Amino acid sequence: MRALGNSNDPGMNNHLGLATRGRLGVVDIGSNTVRLVVYDTPNRLPIPIFNEKANCGLGRGLQASGLLNPEGREEALRSLARFVGLADSMGVERLEMVATAAVRDADDGGEFVEDVRNQFGFSVDVLSGDDEAMFAARGLLMGTPDADGIVADMGGGSVDIVELTKGKFGQTATLPLGHLRLPEASNFDTGTAKKIIDQAFSDVPWLSHGKGRPLYAIGGSWRALARVFIDQTAYPLHVIDGYTLSRNKARELGKLITKLGMGTIESIPDIPKDRTKTLPFAAMVMARLLKRTKASKVVFSGFGMREGKLLTMLPAQLSGQDPLLSGCAGMAERTGRFAITGQEIFHWIAPLFPPGRDAESRLRMAACMLSDIGWSEHPDYRAEHAFLRVLRLPFAGLTHAERVFLAVAIFVRYNGDPDNPLVRAVSALMTDYDIDHANTTGLALRLAHTISGSAPGNLARTWFEVGSNDLILRMPKDGSIGGGMFASEAIERRLATLGRALGLNGRLG
Repeated sequence: MRALGNSNDPGMNNHLGLATRGRLGVVDIGSNTVRLVVYDTPNRLPIPIFNEKANCGLGRGLQASGLLNPEGREEALRSLARFVGLADSMGVERLEMVATAAVRDADDGGEFVEDVRNQFGFSVDVLSGDDEAMFAARGLLMGTPDADGIVADMGGGSVDIVELTKGKFGQTATLPLGHLRLPEASNFDTGTAKKIIDQAFSDVPWLSHGKGRPLYAIGGSWRALARVFIDQTAYPLHVIDGYTLSRNKARELGKLITKLGMGTIESIPDIPKDRTKTLPFAAMVMARLLKRTKASKVVFSGFGMREGKLLTMLPAQLSGQDPLLSGCAGMAERTGRFAITGQEIFHWIAPLFPPGRDAESRLRMAACMLSDIGWSEHPDYRAEHAFLRVLRLPFAGLTHAERVFLAVAIFVRYNGDPDNPLVRAVSALMTDYDIDHANTTGLALRLAHTISGSAPGNLARTWFEVGSNDLILRMPKDGSIGGGMFASEAIERRLATLGRALGLNGRLG
């Protein structure tokens, strides 16, 4: 078997530290699951290309015995054998293993780490509680660089908490309130669990710093909780990352979950079976944490400790990139037909929009990068498929309103009608201004691809003049080479439509 890189083995680092040109893997040995995630890193911020977990339950029974679960330990080693083999066959150039609360706290955790080293040749980085909290926060910051509030990562063995002040790390705490440990410590009694939770939180006085600020929720149990909330409120977008609830609504729903019977919880779609028994305890921890911090809202994150660990494996020039634009650029490279770039389109449509609005400009740039994403779809379903694909982008750095903006812009670019029921179902997540902005962006993208044929270099030969009443598209004179390619009925029609959206008379000039 080809040797894989391991950051804890100095002899291997030199030759595998250049993994930005290949694939990186992270094995997360948690209290409940063992998971392998493989990321593609072709000079862009990585996106997962493989993600598999095994429900091992290493931390089950730890509260009483002080030892790793024997069956879970055996299953974990069996899963690691599979993951190491898969990573090798996938061409992973650097594979890192990290372990969290169960291995950290168990009396035989060191023996388990030695077993892994002896069987697979890998060191396991056993994270401290502070390290775990910091990695989780780094994962959040990948998409929300100015996050300001309390970050809480719930695993099977612990809840790891860190304060962020405009993206800067503050105090940390690790509490034995994981979704496996808490039910065992309370003998599955919710009244006892409530007392354990409140006592643990009372030992962390700085939690009061969360008053009026967001609580960022990370971890599989809280992602499962978010799925329940989405289902119970008929929320229109089934995307966990960026899903936000007010403090009062989250507490209300959390209390509801703690009172639901197992049959009701098990009937809710998309909830992993291994989470159903402990979900009421996860909900209780969130509700009590909200009460303690007086946070203004809960923001759920689809990114956490594994992504935070991954960022430490990347060169600074990659880890510092905007995750949305970097991801869109990578997707455009893989899916585009020709060499036209998002930058070329962005600069061409720039005169149509107010200058200097950074957040809006960022979204328009992302839309430009994604504007050829649906070319290979069946024409009858191109708009719909592109809309759904963009709405569910696996990238960090997007609020739900921004997801809808991009999806609507690309839908309109492919001749979709903004009044389509598919769009109306999620358009309530945007303001009226944002809806108009997305529609105008989509119409501009449609015209750009019509004029250029989606080929590079053509747009630069035309330009807009925006007057008080007219939107004039200037083009080469008829006598120039290829000048006739910029005049057609389709161009005139789509220019007129774009002009109307701007309240102007669109015409060729």
